[in-house]
Amino acid sequence: MTPSQSLDLPQRENEDLHDLMSRLRRAGEPFSLATVVRTISVTAAKAGAKAVIRADGSIAGGWIGGGCARGAVLKASREALADGETRLVSIQPEELLKDRGVAAGEEKDGIRFASNMCPSQGTMDIFVEPVLPRPSLVILGASPVAIALADLGPRVGFDLTVCAPSEDQGAFAAANERIEGYALPVETTACRYLVVATQGRGDQAALKAAVSVGAEHVAFVGSHRKAESLRAKLLAEGVDPAALDRVKAPAGLDLGAITPEEIALSILAEILRIRRKDQRGNVNETAYA
Repeated sequence: MTPSQSLDLPQRENEDLHDLMSRLRRAGEPFSLATVVRTISVTAAKAGAKAVIRADGSIAGGWIGGGCARGAVLKASREALADGETRLVSIQPEELLKDRGVAAGEEKDGIRFASNMCPSQGTMDIFVEPVLPRPSLVILGASPVAIALADLGPRVGFDLTVCAPSEDQGAFAAANERIEGYALPVETTACRYLVVATQGRGDQAALKAAVSVGAEHVAFVGSHRKAESLRAKLLAEGVDPAALDRVKAPAGLDLGAITPEEIALSILAEILRIRRKDQRGNVNETAYA
């Protein structure tokens, strides 16, 4: 599911915004929270009013005023969900905008200005904050590199999914999700980054599972020669060559890493660079995110 799609989660009757946001987070659905932070003169909503806005532009709950505010706030919400950055929207009467020397749609000092065409002619400042699902780091295998990745990944903002045989699950202290073996779910609502770190135990089965599902990145911990050998075997099994072309091997940036912890760090650095490039659209390929 893409970030622009939303789950079928209508607001429940009498559900408050806190419960609504918790439910959307658990479902992995992106949304934004719009909060009225200041009002001047007569406005429909007052400071403190909030609304939860889904990725499709619908208001899932709460209220921040009528049509005078809705268009500008929904636009800011779409942009915030696209780039992960907050927005501050100031909706003012046309005369006040002219006095400030700005036009509707312009941005100045971090404030996006919009025109209030309603008869009330009040001013509303609205803060729009995107709430995005945490990316998922999916580790296949229970090698020393896999264990090091499981330790480091959550520290830099990843939910952790551990895929390993039942007898190896005890090697991992904690995980958001555990899968015995390598049967990965085909669909997910979060961005997913897969690392095959079996290192000699179940390599072929794990790599086949990894290339069979959608993911932002698939990496294999092992040499290029070993990856090519596995590729030949999987091609013989009928695996799509295009799916195998997605695999990055060896995994990680070339940092001269030797220890499992260093290798795990190089893999996370590569994933972070890919993730931030996807968010910003233009990140120097030679720089870290």
